[in-house]
Amino acid sequence: MNSTEVLTANGSEQVDYKIAEVGGWRAELLTQIRTAIKAVAPEVEEDCKWRKPSNPSGVPVWSYGGIICTGESYKDKVKLTFNQGAKLSDPEKLFNASLGGNQRRAVDIYQSDEFNTEAFKALVYEAIAFNVAKTKT
Repeated sequence: MNSTEVLTANGSEQVDYKIAEVGGWRAELLTQIRTAIKAVAPEVEEDCKWRKPSNPSGVPVWSYGGIICTGESYKDKVKLTFNQGAKLSDPEKLFNASLGGNQRRAVDIYQSDEFNTEAFKALVYEAIAFNVAKTKT
C-alpha cells in the first residue's frame, strides 16, 4: 500500500499500515495494544489522524463514543494518550506521563517495560464508559 492508497483506505487498514510501517518492538506492542482494545470493545472504531509531513501516515486512534486513546510511536517508546485520562481512575498507576493537565493522561512504554494488559483493558473499559455516559447527557 502506498501513501496515496493509505489516505483512501478504511480506518483499520490505515492502522494496519501504520503498525507495519513502524516495525520492530513498537509494532509488536501496538499490535498487543490493539488486540487488548478489541477484546474490550470488538466494535471499536480505528483511524489514523493528525497527518503531517514528518508523520504522513498519522497517529492510530481508537474511538468508541469519543476517543479512547491514541498510540504514538517514538524512537524510544510508544505513548498511549487517553483523551479523558484525568477523569479516569488508575488503580494500577499505568499513567506515567502528561500528568499535569486537567484532561489527558498518557502511558509511556519503553522497550524494556512489561505491558500490563489487564490494567490497560480496565482503563479502556473505563474510558468507553466515560465516553458513553458523556454522550447520554
